[in-house]
Amino acid sequence: MEQVLFVFTSLLAMINPIAAIPVYISLTQALSLKTRRKVILLSTAAAFSAMVIFALAGQAIFSFFSIHVSSLRVVGGVLFFVMGYEMLRGRTVPKKLPEESDDNYGKDIAVTPLGIPMICGPGAITMVTLFMQEATSAMQQVNVVLGILGACLATALVFTIGESVLRVLGKTGANVMMRLMGLIMMLIAVEFFFAGILYYVKTIGAAL
Repeated sequence: MEQVLFVFTSLLAMINPIAAIPVYISLTQALSLKTRRKVILLSTAAAFSAMVIFALAGQAIFSFFSIHVSSLRVVGGVLFFVMGYEMLRGRTVPKKLPEESDDNYGKDIAVTPLGIPMICGPGAITMVTLFMQEATSAMQQVNVVLGILGACLATALVFTIGESVLRVLGKTGANVMMRLMGLIMMLIAVEFFFAGILYYVKTIGAAL
């Protein structure tokens, strides 16, 4: 139980679902309540599936493709910067096409960007991979998966509470928050990007 709680709290702090609420609100404010609830379920389910896959096979995947986790930070930083820039301009990424149904748009944003990389980002992937590496028994591996499940369920709960925030803010308030959080997201993106780049700079420096 202690291991489940440790994985749960550590992963929830890494995911930081409260910071993702403005993104969720900006992407779903034009959708119906029923569709928004589907988005919450699909996004957390996608994040849970991705984290379990990386927990079980992350090290093998990274080794097979010769991928370092720093590359995930660089890519995540670029994605977050683009999203933050568009939010700052009052737009959302991805954009809903005129002929696209709310249901299809909801499924689209649930996987990307909400599920991946907002919930299951580079930090979460690294964390679950390390947790599973440290698990020395089948029971400990199950505890890691339970901790991941708990963090995803808590994230879904936070997003559901975000529905209340959306109703209180209204459309104008949501637009203002979207622009403010866009700026913050761009700052986070810069930190992600240079944290990833630093590894490659040190590698090149060591080789010289």
